[in-house]
Amino acid sequence: MLGMGLLGTVHTLIGLTALLLGIVISLAKGRIRIAEGSGKAYALLTAITCLTSLGIYEHGGFGKPHVLAILTLLALAFAVTVEVKHLFSRNGARISAVAWSLTILFHLIPGVTETSTRLPLGAPLLPNADAPQLQVAYLGLFALFCLGAFFQVRHIKAA
Repeated sequence: MLGMGLLGTVHTLIGLTALLLGIVISLAKGRIRIAEGSGKAYALLTAITCLTSLGIYEHGGFGKPHVLAILTLLALAFAVTVEVKHLFSRNGARISAVAWSLTILFHLIPGVTETSTRLPLGAPLLPNADAPQLQVAYLGLFALFCLGAFFQVRHIKAA
């Protein structure tokens, strides 16, 4: 698949499934929750995506994608811990929701990077992961994250 090895292909398929599931849950329910089956599935798929990414060294040694995988695992662990342990009293639900959303942002960053540097086949949109256009894309993703987090927090506060 797109010149990837078996691990890269499995990683990509699991990651896309996790990303789509996270977006669907967020849009349908307003937030991801580990207490629900769909939230558990998202958490598991996200963790597997991160762990498989740690075995991929397409661009040399340990690098930015590996750091992002670790940050994603930390955000995931934080979201689950805040929710399960009921931390931060009345603000816990809001904090957890933002942390869950952060994991979606962290899925999108390598997704946009890899897609734009691999597709279309034979003539990718961008030459490499350091292309300046990606910085603009990341800024747009961050703006969407902020907007989504704002509406999530507002929705949870109203409920």
